[in-house]
Amino acid sequence: MDVVLLVKAAIMGVVEGLTEFLPISSTGHLILAGSLLGFDDAKAKVFDIAIQTGAIFAVILVYWAKIRSTLVALPTERQAQRFALNVFIAFVPAVVLGLLFGKAIKAHLFTPVVVASTFIIGGFIILWAERRPASATRIHSVDAMTPLDAIKVGLVQCLAMIPGTSRSGATIIGGMLLGLSRQAATDFSFFLAIPTLIGAGVYSLYKERALLSAADIPLFATGLVFSFLSAWLCVRWLLRYISTHSFVPFAYYRIVFGVIVLVTAWTGWVQWGRLIIGPCVSLPVESPLP
Repeated sequence: MDVVLLVKAAIMGVVEGLTEFLPISSTGHLILAGSLLGFDDAKAKVFDIAIQTGAIFAVILVYWAKIRSTLVALPTERQAQRFALNVFIAFVPAVVLGLLFGKAIKAHLFTPVVVASTFIIGGFIILWAERRPASATRIHSVDAMTPLDAIKVGLVQCLAMIPGTSRSGATIIGGMLLGLSRQAATDFSFFLAIPTLIGAGVYSLYKERALLSAADIPLFATGLVFSFLSAWLCVRWLLRYISTHSFVPFAYYRIVFGVIVLVTAWTGWVQWGRLIIGPCVSLPVESPLP
């Protein structure tokens, strides 16, 4: 395996891990990084989605105590059953609406103007959410969520089908607007990411299996490892950060990044046509959507 290619895979893994769970869109950053590295062919598109599995392993590790206790208690305890049901309920709309509208969205909305607009609009929505009074918060723990709360967050996650929205941004900020605390919205977004992103990764690998061979294992393994390590650091940092800070800096970052998308598309520096990739047909997750 080419050492230079492995270095590129490592860099892309770091970009994925550092941006997957922040409300800033991982795929938008992967597109920029891939363009700069010359790592943007058909196989790279599958790679971008597959390596998010590494990021998900990081979430599982960070939240292992909660996941383990839920699994152990699932047969007997109602609270564990309700939590698992809420995650499942929130996951279902992504599958259903993705199958129904994924192709149409890919055909009509994957343009630099749409991407830049949703980046910028999303930034202003974050500013709005962070300026809401504390009295608007009614849920301070994921265990206090009802199935109705879960379905609402699941529907909000489907906004990530619109390119530029960001899956984590939609679920975290959407959850806050629906009455969840910043901590509860972030926690539930992470839990919901587990079935959503694993499903997208498995689907992508299966659908594009003809592009892959055993020789690609070192490439994908490198991306997965670096995605896992960087995501583990990022998730731990974010959980500490939100305990004393707001998402306002990310809002301004999104606005600036939206302008960058417009400029790079106008100058031809980045080929944003690479946004059009298959897995968005099935699941409205972060990876196929910038």
